[in-house]
Amino acid sequence: MSKTIQVNSNQEIERQAFMAVHGQNNLFISTDDEASYSQGEPGDIYERAVVLSVKIEDQDAFERDFFQLKPYYTDAHGGRLPPSPQEYPILGLNLLRLLVQNRIAEFHTELELLSASAMENNCIKHAVELEQSFMEGAYNRVLSARQTVPHETYVYFMDLLAKTVRGEIAGCSEKAYDSLSINDARKILFSLDKELFEYVKEEHPEWEIKNGFVIFQKAKESAPCKEIPSLQLINQTLSYARELERIV
Repeated sequence: MSKTIQVNSNQEIERQAFMAVHGQNNLFISTDDEASYSQGEPGDIYERAVVLSVKIEDQDAFERDFFQLKPYYTDAHGGRLPPSPQEYPILGLNLLRLLVQNRIAEFHTELELLSASAMENNCIKHAVELEQSFMEGAYNRVLSARQTVPHETYVYFMDLLAKTVRGEIAGCSEKAYDSLSINDARKILFSLDKELFEYVKEEHPEWEIKNGFVIFQKAKESAPCKEIPSLQLINQTLSYARELERIV
């Protein structure tokens, strides 16, 4: 299918994307940078669709639209299309999506495709630093990174990542402690008591908040290992040996 046909078949995507960004001509870029990029280029449609998918919180649509967008960036690098100043912000968004979905191998594969100059872009660096913090278990840095996102569109994935991180912290806390003071639990999970109480109610109803403490449900003791039927195993082994001897 030619690019012209693809463009015609995606007019509705373009219309919705324009509505999603409130009629703005640019998604991430300044007015000065916009002059260097021609609106209405085929890739522009998919850039708008990618942003729309974030706004409607549809990760499957994001993946489909980004997959269709990548060839236009490849063509731009080869000089066949004008470069898009929105490329790095969208590539950063995709890296963040892969991190949220715990697709770490794909995350690093995408990084290997980027140039040295791309790696210096703030949007790319933001995702790389997040991945490093996440892998190091520096969850406080991950949670605080929401305050320094390169663009408001990143907030959706940052909130999802924060939810994952809080789940990790909660799981570790539950295994390490019988209880934590509300003050300590709030410090490692949220900034407000109200947020902590809502989190416990929605995500961990098995926890109990009592007398200024968050009391974790005791982990159930591991079920005892079943006894190995040694006599049966020996008999089966001898039977196999006799059968092999007979065949030979």
